[in-house]
Amino acid sequence: MRTAAIDCGTNSIRLLIADVDGGVLTDVVRLMRVVRLGEGVDATGRLSDAALARTFAAAEEYATLIERHGSPPVRFVATSASRDAENRQVFVDGIRARLGVEPEVISGDEEARLSFNGAVSVLATARDETVLVIDLGGGSTEFVAGTMDGLIAARSTNMGCVRYTERFLQDDPPTPEQIEAMDAEIARLMDEAAAQVPLERITKIVGVAGSVTTVTAHALGLPEYQAERIHGAELPISTVSSAASDLLHMPRSAKAALPYMHPGRVDVIGAGALIWRAIVERVAAVTDGRVTTAVTSEHDILDGIALSVAERDG
Repeated sequence: MRTAAIDCGTNSIRLLIADVDGGVLTDVVRLMRVVRLGEGVDATGRLSDAALARTFAAAEEYATLIERHGSPPVRFVATSASRDAENRQVFVDGIRARLGVEPEVISGDEEARLSFNGAVSVLATARDETVLVIDLGGGSTEFVAGTMDGLIAARSTNMGCVRYTERFLQDDPPTPEQIEAMDAEIARLMDEAAAQVPLERITKIVGVAGSVTTVTAHALGLPEYQAERIHGAELPISTVSSAASDLLHMPRSAKAALPYMHPGRVDVIGAGALIWRAIVERVAAVTDGRVTTAVTSEHDILDGIALSVAERDG
């Protein structure tokens, strides 16, 4: 059956129209628009008028595409920014008016489940492996451990590339003091996550979402953004760490000139890179050398949403 999935996060809103057959997705349309819905939410607690206008414009574009491709059933999932905003009803009403569907402002646990299902659906994973999926978003980062038989544990943390850029990394490039303060907060939240998610049992770490894929593109030295090379890339932890550090310390002008850098990610990739570096280094340390590489997946919560529609309506 054909399904339509929309993932509206803190930084971007994405559409996937896909045909689903036996749990396998075939893309019809896959699009991303950077709308920065969560701009300023960490400080004000509200979605700004400008951010809402950008998001509604993208929703209108997506509504046209969904109709053009047969008006399949739609699931619209909204994550961290809209969870945090006191005026989220304005967002809900605006999306319903444009797409005819109620946006689901999902919990962190549901976000984690969908991310895990989407990430592992297209990766070759042994049944006895314990996989940690990291979904590094604009406002939150999900830690999800599981096997091919299902989830073991999940924890959603309020750290993300937009939230932490606004909170910590004000200078270009950021100062050592800013990096140190952000690193300390990441460590604190990872301690909380580790109390719930058994990081020491992990045998494979998989990263999803734009910060992770951009760090991977940088590590690979790509001449442009090439999803087919990024997806499934397995890199040594030391390589990931080095690439992340490079992006963290790079001035804005140099990041903007990178051929694989999305313009909407330039301002926030430093924070995303620092979060990803801290996570992979922590997992490598606590697994006593068992985890020495990190895998990148181009498939994530968006794929999980599409699969959930097929399960619900198929």
